[in-house]
Amino acid sequence: MPDDLINAVRHPASLEGKVSPEEWTTRVDLATCYRLVRGNNWCNSIYNHCSARVPGEPDFMLMKAHPLLWDEVTASNLVKVNIHEELDESAGINRPGFVLHSAIMRARPDVAAAVHIHEEASTAISTTKEGLLPLTQDGIFLFEQIAYHDYQGITENAEERNAIITNFGDKPVMLMRSHGSVTVGESVREAYVHTTHLVKASQIQLQLMAGGAELIIPPAEICRTAVTQHIAHGLGRGQADWPAWQRELDRIDESYRH
Repeated sequence: MPDDLINAVRHPASLEGKVSPEEWTTRVDLATCYRLVRGNNWCNSIYNHCSARVPGEPDFMLMKAHPLLWDEVTASNLVKVNIHEELDESAGINRPGFVLHSAIMRARPDVAAAVHIHEEASTAISTTKEGLLPLTQDGIFLFEQIAYHDYQGITENAEERNAIITNFGDKPVMLMRSHGSVTVGESVREAYVHTTHLVKASQIQLQLMAGGAELIIPPAEICRTAVTQHIAHGLGRGQADWPAWQRELDRIDESYRH
């Protein structure tokens, strides 16, 4: 794509004040998520995606414009699409990303945001028979919260939607075997936080597996208690981390807010 067209996609007129306050807040939050994932080096060039349902418009979601890098995403250049259409790159978004995220948004009215990445450690864990184990606190927070979806190729075929949704069920996290991960939440923050726990737990699990030591797994009832504690924390004082992360981004580059 020529530079002038890329610049037009990167720097559209600001939508602040032209969309509802709720949509603008969601746009800023989703742009925040893209920048945080990029800062953690969990993205893959222009590929992989985060999405958010538009408040008050449940049939529409926001996604990254296909040609943009994750650190080029801003609140105004996110693309608003109808989840019930069959869209591809001609609509300005990535086809496989649209298939995956629209499947989730269609079937899960409880989901307001989703994060899909191909981070190395969690992808590696997706290929193991046992999957993610509750070895550390990050893994324990996801105890009985993870679904698994067998590899079926690039997710560009609409027919795969049924399998994705059937396997996902009502879980907040899904490991797509040999592919990557998807985390969802009632907010952008919640979906992102699930991803942080998944990545950290996967990284440590790989280290422990490489060490070859006999591993200790906490009892199931303790893990379930920790999950309940974590959910309560996330609904209360835990949410203070989101504006803190945004302040960190502002020190680096606040263009995501525009």
